[in-house]
Amino acid sequence: MSKTPPASVLSLAQLLDQQPPAPPPCLVEPGLLPAQGILFVGGEPKVGKSLLVANLALSLAAGSDHLGFPITKPCRVLVCQFELPIPQFVSRLATMRRAMGNAADENLFVDTRATGNLLSAPQGLQHFLTAARAAAAEIVILDPLYSTHDQDENDTRAMAALCQSLLRLREASHAALIVVHHVRKSIGRYEIGSAFRGSSALHAVGDSYLLLTRPSPQFNTIELRFQFRYAAPQPPRLLQLDSAELWFSPSGEPSKPVAAANRRKVEPGDIRQALTELGAQARYNQLRQQIMTLTECSKRTAQMAIAAACQQGWIVQADGQYCLPA
Repeated sequence: MSKTPPASVLSLAQLLDQQPPAPPPCLVEPGLLPAQGILFVGGEPKVGKSLLVANLALSLAAGSDHLGFPITKPCRVLVCQFELPIPQFVSRLATMRRAMGNAADENLFVDTRATGNLLSAPQGLQHFLTAARAAAAEIVILDPLYSTHDQDENDTRAMAALCQSLLRLREASHAALIVVHHVRKSIGRYEIGSAFRGSSALHAVGDSYLLLTRPSPQFNTIELRFQFRYAAPQPPRLLQLDSAELWFSPSGEPSKPVAAANRRKVEPGDIRQALTELGAQARYNQLRQQIMTLTECSKRTAQMAIAAACQQGWIVQADGQYCLPA
């Protein structure tokens, strides 16, 4: 005799009976990864996203704080990574493991057949769900997201469908998700969640967003910036990479940009300076990028500044080039 499936429509009284007496603690504090939440980790190529997430996976599996983020308990973690051959990835984990011993060994799992499976296809989603269940995973890491789908990331509808697959994976596995994703080519200083490709769709499903930037290419230091749906805001942090052990460690807080709050508005002098630095004339995209770099404003702010400057006669446009008036 087949079992009757559980009811899917419940009264408020039934739902309240199923609630735990206290909400489960976040897996990574302060509010970075809620229980069964979704954390998006992003940044430019080669900034250190995968290294940081591997550090986080080991810390979560061991239940110990190695990054400056409190870990509430040891968790069973499944890593689905697509960028390195499995032997090379295991070698990377072995290097990191020397700093912490074997505390994570029994709780960290790797999907050795992740490559080629797409979340956007039913059989691919089933593969990841089967792997999560085999590991009894409390946390599933997908690194990177673009290797799990074949959708157009500039198509909001396609990205919304992919996000629904992420939600189905979370709901069916009862696991939290850490999703590594890339960012748009030009992002402003104050963008975090909106910096991710397909951000309008991702905003509908993410609980927190962690953006990595490199303040200086000469040093192994990254800056972390945060955006939370439910938790209190957090200031940016700096992490320093030990290249020998492949571990990040806290390195304080970044210095605040001088008059950062006042640089969102682009002044006429900024536009003149941008043109001067470009050799007195420039095409639209060049001028816009130079204004964004000079003032740390968003793309939209730079575009509006150029339009206003043309209307006011501060700059002129001819044959596709912008220059100062004669």
